[in-house]
Amino acid sequence: MQYIVTFYTQNGAFKFQRFLRDKGIDVKLMPTPRVLSSSCGISAAFEYEEDITGFIIEEVDAIYKRNNNQYNLVYRD
Repeated sequence: MQYIVTFYTQNGAFKFQRFLRDKGIDVKLMPTPRVLSSSCGISAAFEYEEDITGFIIEEVDAIYKRNNNQYNLVYRD
């Protein structure tokens, strides 16, 4: 399952990227899709099949599941 995460700041996006990489999860930073609202223009995309509640850190604004070009809100701070 693919997830897109939005952040409050660019620094938060970089911190989240390090956080996931430390857990061995491949994560890519990318421009935030226009259909998603965020305080920062950078979002993170990653694939994960298990429970993601442990990935909700202070810097996360929202988490979306991506299915084709549709985004379903999973979490919002």
